[in-house]
Amino acid sequence: MRENKINCIVIEDEPLAAEILKDYIAELPNFHLVAYCSDAIAALEILKDQEIDLIFLDINLPKLKGFDFLKTLTVRPKVIITSAYHEYALKSFEYNVVDYLLKPIEFTRFLNAVNKVTEKNKALPVQQQTVQLLPERKYLFFSVGKKSVKIFLDEIAYVESVREYVKIYYNNKFLLTKIKISDIEQVLIAENFIRIHRSYIVNINKIDSFSQHEIEINSTVLPVSRSYKEKLQLRLHTFK
Repeated sequence: MRENKINCIVIEDEPLAAEILKDYIAELPNFHLVAYCSDAIAALEILKDQEIDLIFLDINLPKLKGFDFLKTLTVRPKVIITSAYHEYALKSFEYNVVDYLLKPIEFTRFLNAVNKVTEKNKALPVQQQTVQLLPERKYLFFSVGKKSVKIFLDEIAYVESVREYVKIYYNNKFLLTKIKISDIEQVLIAENFIRIHRSYIVNINKIDSFSQHEIEINSTVLPVSRSYKEKLQLRLHTFK
């Protein structure tokens, strides 16, 4: 009998990182570690036989990489990525992961991630079950120097490509991070953003006005290229 515990597995090929995660999980009374796997192939066998609610998943695994493993799952438990590499963070959210933890993982950061899982698993009281919940604000962490900066997607006005970097404009300021605009486009296009030029992606909700050749956001005029003009007009008319 599960007793409402959250069944989880750890998929991690680094013994020290795996031990840290196992120790952290042991501190949580409502979590049950079903198994530890050093590769994703072994994890597939466990998922066939066990009901798993949460996977702690490393990306750079032997035999079968983490993202390739996720593609094989027809029924996917909740996933928390654990990685030493920040550059996979944007791609990970294409798989609707709960969180992305950078190694070495501090216990407070680990708790923040698992709390997202427990909050989503809590049943609403009977008298509140007809109340519509507000959607969770989505965010991403962007690497700036030696730190990662959290930005809520609804605060981003637009993104500008600057060679191998992008400038992210938000709350009347900007940050510069080393990433290709095509990589961030894959994530933002699903979140009410649209490409208007090879150098610009904009938040549709931040557009003040537009014409065939330009849009205006917070008094900033941005060009609309010919190749994106028709798609922009169709998308904006959809939101009227």
